Amino acid sequence: MQRLIVVYNPNSSQYVHVKANFLTELPKLNGYTIGKYAIKKAPFSDNVVNLQKILKKGDIVIAAGGDATASIAMNAILLSKKDITFGVLPYGNFNDLARTLGTMNTTRMLGYLKGQESSPLAVKRLYPLDVIVDGKHWRYASGYVTIGMTAEAVELFDEPKFRKKMQKGHKSSWRSYLALAKWYFKNRHKKVFIPEFTLNGQPTKSKISDYCALSGRSMCRVMKGGNDYLRPEVFRSENCRLTSFPRLFNLMAKSILFRVPGQETTSDTIRFKNPATVEIQAEGEYNIFKDITTITIVKPANVSIKVIHQ
Repeated sequence: MQRLIVVYNPNSSQYVHVKANFLTELPKLNGYTIGKYAIKKAPFSDNVVNLQKILKKGDIVIAAGGDATASIAMNAILLSKKDITFGVLPYGNFNDLARTLGTMNTTRMLGYLKGQESSPLAVKRLYPLDVIVDGKHWRYASGYVTIGMTAEAVELFDEPKFRKKMQKGHKSSWRSYLALAKWYFKNRHKKVFIPEFTLNGQPTKSKISDYCALSGRSMCRVMKGGNDYLRPEVFRSENCRLTSFPRLFNLMAKSILFRVPGQETTSDTIRFKNPATVEIQAEGEYNIFKDITTITIVKPANVSIKVIHQ
């Protein structure tokens, strides 16, 4: 019998909706052996390893949650190197992966799982970004990676006071935008967010605050990307000084109205002049690295995952 594994976070702000709209519908699915993995209050890597242990060839894995929950599930599948089909339902703050895949509707996903011919969903292959720090794999990212100020701003989402406010429903994304704006004006001139570095051997401009690699269809919900996630090797990247409000406003206007600016590339290597402490985030999950010299972003042609896609 087909195994269906549902990944969810019982501590998330939207868990009540996951339970009401999706988990309660699972017993109505015929032809599946259903398993569940609840995200633990533990490091990202621990959840990835624990989920990876229970995966089997031929599984369907559905992440019902935000981008962090989806990222845990995707990384576990990719590291298992097993033939598994992955789907995402949007029960988070920005839901960039669900938006990229076009799976923003729980009813459609249930129709797909029930084998209904009218379902607009099918299976395609997604090629993720691979983040390598000082020669060691750190994480796969389906849509985007940022380094610097925007990565550090993500820390505010882990503050207990903020998470409590997020318990108030699906409109919580606007709370996030307001919180980010408040953090930006408070912190934008406090420090150097990225120490001096070269990009692919070339010097960068002074006072760079952010690097971004983008492969997905959206970033932070409102910023537009493209379809690079369906292509091996190719993605877009940009480095800029967003501590300047006019520069930030210009970038956001272009990103919302047209597309996030950037140059097409197949590999980016950031090399710091001196061992550096920097923050990297991939789809809402961040890590602080100390005394590192290089960060490489690539999209290996031989690494992909089968995804349920509109």
